[in-house]
Amino acid sequence: MMEALIEFKNIVKSFDDQIVLKSLNLEIFENEFVTLLGPSGCGKTTLLRILGGFLEQNSGEVYFEGIEISSVPAYKREINTVFQRYALFPHMDVFENIAFGLRIKKESDEVIDQKVSKMLKLVGLEGFEEREVTLLSGGQQQRVAIARALVNEPMVLLLDEPLGALDLKLRKEMQKELKEIQENVGITFIYVTHDQEEALTMSDKIVVLNEGEIQQIGSPMDVYNEPENRFVATFIGDSNIIEATMVEDFKVSFDDQEFACVDQGFKENQEVDVVIRPEDIDIVEVGKGTIQGVVDSVLFKGVHYEIVVVTSHREFKIHTTDVQEEGKTVDIQFGPEDIHVMDVLEAY
Repeated sequence: MMEALIEFKNIVKSFDDQIVLKSLNLEIFENEFVTLLGPSGCGKTTLLRILGGFLEQNSGEVYFEGIEISSVPAYKREINTVFQRYALFPHMDVFENIAFGLRIKKESDEVIDQKVSKMLKLVGLEGFEEREVTLLSGGQQQRVAIARALVNEPMVLLLDEPLGALDLKLRKEMQKELKEIQENVGITFIYVTHDQEEALTMSDKIVVLNEGEIQQIGSPMDVYNEPENRFVATFIGDSNIIEATMVEDFKVSFDDQEFACVDQGFKENQEVDVVIRPEDIDIVEVGKGTIQGVVDSVLFKGVHYEIVVVTSHREFKIHTTDVQEEGKTVDIQFGPEDIHVMDVLEAY
């Protein structure tokens, strides 16, 4: 079994009387791109700051390479942080901003030149050495902040919503570049965001948090296709969530019908939640599907149409490239593999 690089054990953190992290346990491995994903106030930045050494937990331990580091000051941890506000030094040019940490370590000019040049190449800023950072675009400032953090050769890079200030097109470009940088330098990135698409695009592993507790840990594909509860299903992507009964293994009942599914291991007649993603539902002619309904609304979303079909029990949201007429009677259908059964989350 591979040893975890970082391990959080029973981390509790409260501010005044409000508990922000509730006995949280998490393992992070070498060279992973891990995203902490969740709504504002769920505890993701707090966890990052505890790891970085900027905050102290009320109880619990943080291990780094098997050693408890809670009493190790931030500057002695092999961890660097890139914040949303890049915190660059306005009176220094690009080269000196990146070289700052190396100068503090009293590295030789030759080593500094070599390492800074390597970083400038990595982040695509060759030729910008003498540029004032205040004259750079947001995306370029972002790259300088990343280079400044990476030049110290940390084992872990923490990124706290670093793309939050960028426009959509630039964000998408930087998502791709960040993933490439992480693969090139081969270190662990721990990334905080509330943007689901960002998490799905970049991560090896997503940790979904809500109200100080981990809701699910998994690959982007697992978290999207196999959400463990209603919170995860609604927070990541669009969903049709239906209260249902698990009749027996591979058979679930909702809307006065029984459906074949691929889930098992629930109790007979257990109350469950079912999620069906909008892109997994097909609209077909009357008589050819499973449930009949009426097209209530059609929205053009660019890549697809978002169509709402109202049945006798509920509304189904459907994503399709085929346009439909409002008011038309249709059938909808989905296969056993499109039905995902989840435990009912009491606290949700």
